[in-house]
Amino acid sequence: QVQLVESGGGLVQAGGSLRLSCAASGRASNMYNIGWFRQAPGKEREFVAAMRWGGVTTYYADSVKGRFTISRDNAKNTVYLQMNNLKPEDTANYYCAGRPYTSASYSQTGGYDYWGQGTQVTVSS
Repeated sequence: QVQLVESGGGLVQAGGSLRLSCAASGRASNMYNIGWFRQAPGKEREFVAAMRWGGVTTYYADSVKGRFTISRDNAKNTVYLQMNNLKPEDTANYYCAGRPYTSASYSQTGGYDYWGQGTQVTVSS
């Protein structure tokens, strides 16, 4: 069993920054990939960023590439999402997710078994 808890969301003005944290507990070693997804009201959940739990390779949605950075601290079992130059369209509930090894794409929500409760990010114009 893996538990994921997000934090760091809030209200910021356009152009501002936030850093989200996702603390993992339980059998975190079961995770092969860790990632971030988001869902805005009236929209479907979408991929934001992901990486290997035990690696350094990162993946980003085109909409956030160059602005967001995913990283992790294995010693703390924590993954981060640094969000810079935020835009109103970034407003969403952000979810941390993890998955064991799978052939599914890292950007496919169905491949992830573990999900946090989400943290709200609101960007004002």
